[in-house]
Amino acid sequence: MLNFEDVEERDGVRFSWNVWPSSRIEATRTVVPIAALYTPLKIREDLPPVLYEPVACKPPCRAVLNPYCQIDIRGKLWICPFCLSRNAFPPHYKDISSTNLPAELLPKYTTIEYTLARPAQVPPVFLFVVDTCLDEDDLKALRDALVISLSLLPPYALVGLITFGTMTLVHELGYNECSKSYVFRGGKEYQPKQIQDMLGLSSQNRAAPRPGQPLPPQSFGASRFLLPVSQVEFQLTGILETLTRDPWPVANDKRALRCTGVALSVAVGLLETTYPSTGARIMLFAGGPATEGPGMVVSNELKEPIRSHHDIDRDSAKHYKRAIKFYEALGKRASNNGHVVDLFAGCLDQVGLQEMKSLPGSTNGVIVLSDSFATSIFKQSFLRLFNKDDQGHLQMGFNATFDVQTTKELRVSGLIGHAISAGKKSACVGETEIGIGQTSAWKINAITPRTSTGVYFEVVTPAGQPLQQGSRGLIQFITHYQHASGQQRLRVSTMARNFAEAGSPSVAASFDQEAAAVLMARIAVFKAEVDDSPDVLRWLDRMLIRLCQKFADYRKEDSTSFRLTDNFSIYPQFMFHLRRSQFLQVFNNSPDETAFYRHVLNEEDVNNSLIMIQPTLMSYTFDAQPQPVLLDSVSIKHDVILLLDTFFHILIFHGEQVAQWRKQGYQEQEGYENFKELLELPVVDAQELLVDRFPIPRYIVCDQGGSQARFLLSKLNPSTTHMSTTMYGTSTGGAGQAIFTDDVSLQVFMEHLKRLAVGAQTN
Repeated sequence: MLNFEDVEERDGVRFSWNVWPSSRIEATRTVVPIAALYTPLKIREDLPPVLYEPVACKPPCRAVLNPYCQIDIRGKLWICPFCLSRNAFPPHYKDISSTNLPAELLPKYTTIEYTLARPAQVPPVFLFVVDTCLDEDDLKALRDALVISLSLLPPYALVGLITFGTMTLVHELGYNECSKSYVFRGGKEYQPKQIQDMLGLSSQNRAAPRPGQPLPPQSFGASRFLLPVSQVEFQLTGILETLTRDPWPVANDKRALRCTGVALSVAVGLLETTYPSTGARIMLFAGGPATEGPGMVVSNELKEPIRSHHDIDRDSAKHYKRAIKFYEALGKRASNNGHVVDLFAGCLDQVGLQEMKSLPGSTNGVIVLSDSFATSIFKQSFLRLFNKDDQGHLQMGFNATFDVQTTKELRVSGLIGHAISAGKKSACVGETEIGIGQTSAWKINAITPRTSTGVYFEVVTPAGQPLQQGSRGLIQFITHYQHASGQQRLRVSTMARNFAEAGSPSVAASFDQEAAAVLMARIAVFKAEVDDSPDVLRWLDRMLIRLCQKFADYRKEDSTSFRLTDNFSIYPQFMFHLRRSQFLQVFNNSPDETAFYRHVLNEEDVNNSLIMIQPTLMSYTFDAQPQPVLLDSVSIKHDVILLLDTFFHILIFHGEQVAQWRKQGYQEQEGYENFKELLELPVVDAQELLVDRFPIPRYIVCDQGGSQARFLLSKLNPSTTHMSTTMYGTSTGGAGQAIFTDDVSLQVFMEHLKRLAVGAQTN
């Protein structure tokens, strides 16, 4: 059997099924589609950088040479496994022999990365868009973080600054005598052409230099606003350090006038004119919602509250639809040019992320929500974005295209992730659409070692066609991107999986329940963006019941006989937690938070996504090693410490007794060293979880009965509720803590599932 984790280590891919049904009808019966979660830039130690061009099949196929190709060494030919054409090897492969094969034909290099010999492109561009309607402390914290980030950028990277409040200011960095900026009115909608004219980027002097040509002298339009860090670090640091609050007075019953929409449209207009189709990031730092001009989310009257989920559902959020339309149009322009929009919010209230989500959503920008720019959540997450690899290059690729090729039995249904369609109508595009469909290639504007795309497939072979012995299907993922060093790179992963005869048990045995749960969660979240929550939950339930009917062992109408094999057994539990999760339940979360959670789920790999769906819980006690315990209310005991990891929160929970002892200071006294150690252990483990997490999770330490404990209680399976009888008549230590909820517990959920799956009459 395949070890799923090993394949993921080597190729960065996890499939829902690792043996595939042979016909369309068989595939629909397996309920969960054939799908892959693929991490294009998965970091691998043993991936040699290949310094020559890849050999590709003739158009329109263009599949890249790989270990599954048949080779005729004497004829110097290779046969493409995707379209079966014969191709001649290029002249520099003349010395090829069975003992002297190039890396891409060796079985262990199913994933390989080519460094392409193209002239160096324009370096990456970073454009900071900074809100100045902040209070002094917040503004100072933000200024400090921005100044530090300048020292983390490569010296050749281009950098620019736009600040906004009541007006939008574009700072001219190429002007040494004094600080000079171009001002745009906050209440006015500017057309792209007007922005270009006002910034003096008219057609003669606006074009960026072509790759490989020297930069022309400073007359060139863009170089007044976007300059290499090495040239302007001193000036820009000066401008940032003297940055003051927006001077416009704000009455007590008003919000500050904040023209976020104008600032973003000026940023998009500046970059699309000067650096089209080049890696660039627009980094927006917002300390509150847009209250003026296009894209406004709420008026500047404090008596008008910012919209809630309820207002959006009732269609009573008056700025909502107009704002969404405005930001979607901006997102489309940015993503077509390969530019990324990142969103950093430092505000106790919402900043309008729900309206702006299409900007980071279509460009794969990052979203970081924090209460203020002075928090470590913001500071550490922002600086972590500039992490470097062993060679000192930023761990981010730019302006990527992601292409999928399949053999004739399969078609591509679509992709769910932060991308836009590249509109490639190849022969392997399927009829069924899941996510962003009708294409076999997508644009992903920013790509990091964490970026994971969900790709969905359908089997198109009609039933009744006999399979050749040992026949297998192939999928090739091709990612072309601009490396942070300026080089163009091409990462190719080629995957082969066997097809199974109809009725063969090998399909069921190849189910990867973890990958399948994450891939189904992405579909559910995609549906939740357009459908009502109850409809999505009904769809999830229906799919789960059908999966159990197909793959469980049971006698009809006898729910006690219901059994799932090991590789299906945890799947219903994942679905139970997914149904209750903040991805599908919006109660208790603001629209901004919901948008943030869903955005992060569509970015991460299998393991991180599973932690979000079903958080992990560790228990620490005096007499045993720390151990994972059930995510269940019975795990709460008065003499234990729990460590909960939900990916977004890391929480240390002290049981009643432990909390009492700690408050009495026993850990400081002699003879209580083991208690001191018990208190420190979860803190050390929590620090380890924080090391490479992005964005930085919120860190909470709480006691049983304290208000912060709600973060833990909301995640636990309520097997002991205020309705269950176990609360009474048992000692408090044994039964866990009662949770006040009307949700059904996992046990009840499983009973219902068994009854529905075996077809027994439910009461």
